[in-house]
Amino acid sequence: MSTIAHSHDPSNGHGSHAHDPAHGHDSHGHHHKETFITKYIFSQDHKMIAKQYLLSGMLMALIAAGLSLLFRLQLGWPDRTFPWLESIIGEWGKGGRLDPNFYLALVTLHGTLMVFFVLTAGLSGTFSNLLIPYQVGARDMASPFINMLSYWLFFLSSVIMLASLFVESGPASAGWTIYPPLSALPQAVPGSGLGMTLWLISMVLFIASALMGALNYITTILNMRTPGMKMTRMPLTIWSFFCTAILGVLSFPVLLSAAVLLVFDRSFGTSFYLSEIYIAGEALTRTGGSPILFQHLFWFLGHPEVYIVLMPALGLTSEIIATNARKPIFGYRAMVGSLLGISFLSFIVWGHHMFITGMNPFLGNVFMILTLVIAVPSAVKVFNYLATLWRGNIRFTPAMMFAIGVVSLFISGGLTGIYLGNAALDINLHDTYFVVAHFHIVMGSASMFGMLAGVYHWYPKMYGRMMDEKLGYLHFWLTFASVYLVFFPMHFMGLDGVPRRYYQFTGFEFMSEWMDMNRFISVSAIMATAAQLIFFYNFFRSIRHGKVAPQNPWNANTLEWTTPVERLHGNWPGEIPHVHRWPYDYSRPGAPQDFILQTVPDEELPLAARGRPTNEALSGAAVTERVNTPSAQPVASSSVFIARLLHLIGLRRA
Repeated sequence: MSTIAHSHDPSNGHGSHAHDPAHGHDSHGHHHKETFITKYIFSQDHKMIAKQYLLSGMLMALIAAGLSLLFRLQLGWPDRTFPWLESIIGEWGKGGRLDPNFYLALVTLHGTLMVFFVLTAGLSGTFSNLLIPYQVGARDMASPFINMLSYWLFFLSSVIMLASLFVESGPASAGWTIYPPLSALPQAVPGSGLGMTLWLISMVLFIASALMGALNYITTILNMRTPGMKMTRMPLTIWSFFCTAILGVLSFPVLLSAAVLLVFDRSFGTSFYLSEIYIAGEALTRTGGSPILFQHLFWFLGHPEVYIVLMPALGLTSEIIATNARKPIFGYRAMVGSLLGISFLSFIVWGHHMFITGMNPFLGNVFMILTLVIAVPSAVKVFNYLATLWRGNIRFTPAMMFAIGVVSLFISGGLTGIYLGNAALDINLHDTYFVVAHFHIVMGSASMFGMLAGVYHWYPKMYGRMMDEKLGYLHFWLTFASVYLVFFPMHFMGLDGVPRRYYQFTGFEFMSEWMDMNRFISVSAIMATAAQLIFFYNFFRSIRHGKVAPQNPWNANTLEWTTPVERLHGNWPGEIPHVHRWPYDYSRPGAPQDFILQTVPDEELPLAARGRPTNEALSGAAVTERVNTPSAQPVASSSVFIARLLHLIGLRRA
């Protein structure tokens, strides 16, 4: 096990490294000899662990997509038989027809895999591990061993969750929210038996993994920043990972407690969630519990979970947009403030998932107001993304396309959240396809686009190769079109009252009117899945045959692009570089290039480029005084535009 020691110098106001030998590395970056096992399997190197999370997340995403195609076939063509189904899923597809019990199990497992195993572990696990040590200037995580242990607990959790697919009674089938009584009574439905038990065991391990990872991320960010890396010089990616880790530490234990109480109800005769339940006409003896208690506990995690999934994607988007617009991120401090505001508010809005549980109308109004308030910091992020893009020298790389896609999905999905945040409207829309459309766009698709943007952007740092751009563009346009074709029509189905999770709609006249739309959605879903095969081909082919990447292919400013292309344990061969500026110094007038690395002190710049404001929002007046170079013009134009806009709406004095 490698030992990486660090010291903290309180006089600097931030973490700092001890001299380089204390990190277990000499000036040439030598390290003890690694075997195949210690390098690729039980690795303690944050870069390899990031790859392990990424590959595991990609596998889980592929499985989840396959499950969704199975139930989309049922919804699109409910009266047709598919003889090949029986050869794939056995008795659950007997006669070429999907079993109704297995249909709900597919919906349950699809949601669980996507929310927790792909968008939580796959996204945060990959990019927190890859970028935190790189971008704060650390040799590795605070505890490489705990980092390794975190991944393998996640891997074990994944194996157990997938193993439930092969249980005779079927996997868990209470929905991904596992509401009791279906989840609390083993005899309720076939998926309430062993499959549900495996689901709970898997989630306990997953939560342990998530907590280990989150504590490691927080410790690394607070204590192991290189000299000069003040909190206000951290990239927005690090801020997003930091806030996400805090959310995880505070909210995942609540889900753990909910799961433990559920195990008690299932196995030990308690009644935390059970009361006055009848099964086949027979009343259960257990009384006094409430399934609403479970909903409170679940959604206390469930709503922060939305931002645990979304904030890393927004952080990656911030970095990619600023880099490829060749402009400083607009409103850095406002972006940090919005992340902190979203993190705080996400803990006090869980009740908007429960408007129909009979809660006190006054309490419902409180949750409704707080839900609408959380739109404010979200709108700040959107406004700043658009302001950064405005009149920028934009490079439309595949990563930039997916980052802009995140902004598009965040806007369109966020707007529908205003409807669902209103108690009077939510009562009518609850449990309809409107809800499915909303969270698949704003949480699922936006976060997945952020993850894909991150893969395209940091692939050179992970594998030392470049992905094929043409395949990247094809992947983006097919995916972007497919996502909207799949989920946008669902809003109208929900407005018409079509409920989610129904096995088929042919028995209801008003629902059968949407059969053609269901077929259209299913075809679009097949197209979306096919588009991901392009990404998989591009990803794995480029590992061996992609163009060799230069050290800094995007001309970016952050510290990871100062490390060698080849994998090096400890990241930097000599001393860790010191930081002298914020990470978004793009297109500075007078500078020899349109980017300035964080490691470059002012003394090394031409006189005309020194002493400019960095992490403050640029005012129109200040920018117009700058040298009128082509690289400065987009910055000046956008800042003058914003200044005039604020003046027009009365938020800025003339």
